Amino acid sequence: MANPLLTPSALPYGLPQFAEILDEHYAEAVEAGIAEQLAEIEAIVGVSEPPTFENTAAAMERSGRLLARAVAAFMTMVSSHGTESIRALETQLMPKLSAHEDAILLDRRLRDRFAAIDVSGLDPEAARLVAEWLNDFRRAGANLDDAGQARLRELNAELSRLGTEYGQRVAQAINDAAVLVTDEAQLEGLSADDRASAAQAARAAGHESGWLITFIQPTNQPLLSVLEDRELRRRVFEASVARGSSGGETDVLGLVRDMVRLRAEKAALLGYASFADLAVDDQTAPSLEAVRSMLGQLAPAAVRNAASEAQALAETAGHALEPWDWSFYSAAVRRDKYAVDERALRPYFELDTVLRDGIFFAAGRLYGLRFEERPDLVGYHADVRVWEVFDADGAGLGLFLGDYFTRPTKRGGAWMNALVEQASLTGDRPVVINNLNVPKPAPGEPALLTLDEARTAFHEFGHALHGLLSDVTFPKFSGTNVPRDFVEYPSQVNEMWLLWPEVVANYGRHHETGQPLPQEQIDALDAAKLWGEGFATTEYLGAALLDLAWHRLAAGDDPGDALEFEAKALSEAGISVPLVPPRYRTGYFQHIFAGGWYAAGYWSYIWSEVLDADTVEWFKENGGLTRANGETFRAELLSRGFSRDPLDSFRAFRGRDAAVAPLLARRGLG
Repeated sequence: MANPLLTPSALPYGLPQFAEILDEHYAEAVEAGIAEQLAEIEAIVGVSEPPTFENTAAAMERSGRLLARAVAAFMTMVSSHGTESIRALETQLMPKLSAHEDAILLDRRLRDRFAAIDVSGLDPEAARLVAEWLNDFRRAGANLDDAGQARLRELNAELSRLGTEYGQRVAQAINDAAVLVTDEAQLEGLSADDRASAAQAARAAGHESGWLITFIQPTNQPLLSVLEDRELRRRVFEASVARGSSGGETDVLGLVRDMVRLRAEKAALLGYASFADLAVDDQTAPSLEAVRSMLGQLAPAAVRNAASEAQALAETAGHALEPWDWSFYSAAVRRDKYAVDERALRPYFELDTVLRDGIFFAAGRLYGLRFEERPDLVGYHADVRVWEVFDADGAGLGLFLGDYFTRPTKRGGAWMNALVEQASLTGDRPVVINNLNVPKPAPGEPALLTLDEARTAFHEFGHALHGLLSDVTFPKFSGTNVPRDFVEYPSQVNEMWLLWPEVVANYGRHHETGQPLPQEQIDALDAAKLWGEGFATTEYLGAALLDLAWHRLAAGDDPGDALEFEAKALSEAGISVPLVPPRYRTGYFQHIFAGGWYAAGYWSYIWSEVLDADTVEWFKENGGLTRANGETFRAELLSRGFSRDPLDSFRAFRGRDAAVAPLLARRGLG
């Protein structure tokens, strides 16, 4: 069979022809794409005419089309359907891709051509493109001598290998951690559909009987809030926090020590005091010290709030509290004090209805978008659904793919990624994917979401909108290709529509009776919105400060035992709360160790939340869910990508710099 990745897809919007792609096609296409782009770069640096924007910068943006196509499809498989064959290919291909990136960014000939481009007559986006490429060359090490570059290539190759291995071990650990229950009496508190999902998960894992409690990526597991059996809660919690750090084939602590040592060496080679300093260099945050100062100001108030919550929980429990008790008794407080029973909310959050009448409805009201499901278009797995997205004028805008159910081949968590990125230079229109990890219901049963899962669906669709509504010239600036501490901002804003009156009235209906979600429940959720913020902020800050501790090590520093280092780091940061472990511990902190996109940058979520909270206030001040508001946000922010400074985009939208007060009020830290 001919390799369908070697030529542009004939499917709408360039959707990869997954039905025809065999696993071996990925390696062939990646290797062919690398060779093709290297030849294209040789042609760029070999041009006899002086460097111009068109023969250098624009030519560079047009290069690598085959490779981009192959990598986007392959990395989607790695994250969403990582079979043994795909994982073997990942081990094989990631070092080659790392080496290829070095071949581009360490090429002094290419850097010199960019440096020689006359930008005086260019439009702002084109001039910015040249500046950003030069910044990339500098940060990547193009200015190093031959010996420095040689060592940097070695470091990058080894870091790529270690990150791949970390991700694969963590993916296996999340499956291995699943808790098998053989006595149904222990499942007291679980709804009938939860039990059916757990039974199905057990059969899928090869168990002839019993119920399997599967895990999500963070420390806190959703079922801890409903399981009445305290011993089972303990088993679930301890299995969760032990992932990746209990010895055996899935232990990652040695990989972590190696990674942070090599990252520190890399930072020193590039002239930075630590990897954290290197990571902050291209963010919207002005400096590492500014980041640390903000987190340091938030931590004491968060810990105080968590302590106050713990006291209330202990009173409710009537016994000494343990970490595995927190979610269960927190849910009890929400029920007893605030009349919020999240178990009773699930029948009102049926997946299809949340999508169609909630998420898509809000996008239609704000941006004029229309979504038409395309069952004729197939994804990489039977669970994947495809919608064509139409703009307000009826023109086709792109494709949206939804992959919502957990499975053993999918990594934990929730995310958005792009299969095709919008760029007018190449004529590409966007194809984007949202992944969640909702337990798959038994055949014929509805997929009912928790409130948090519904919020996550809105959140990830905010990322999807960032990709779908991109309107830039160059691929480098498309959609979510923005600094890490800005990328979460649009997605966090989109969460506001979850319980917005017009939106929840449209989708919040009981899946059996059709009755609307009672207004008193919505009012109770609003009254209880600050309950649990002490826990949420403390567990988040624990992860963010742990991340910075690992990456503030200087070259040559020895962290010693990883778990001892973790405990000391949390203690020194004033965020060591035994009842509230970090949202991610070292053994399963994929954000920062598997690929490293958030390495030394997990703090970016709360940095983005400053912009988000202020933006929510703007929407409220200006009438909420209106086309006028949506068009303003789209024109000044969502469509801009990285084509201008993100904070300039925020100022153009908001009319000023962001205020921190709305964030402090939202989290009860004021």
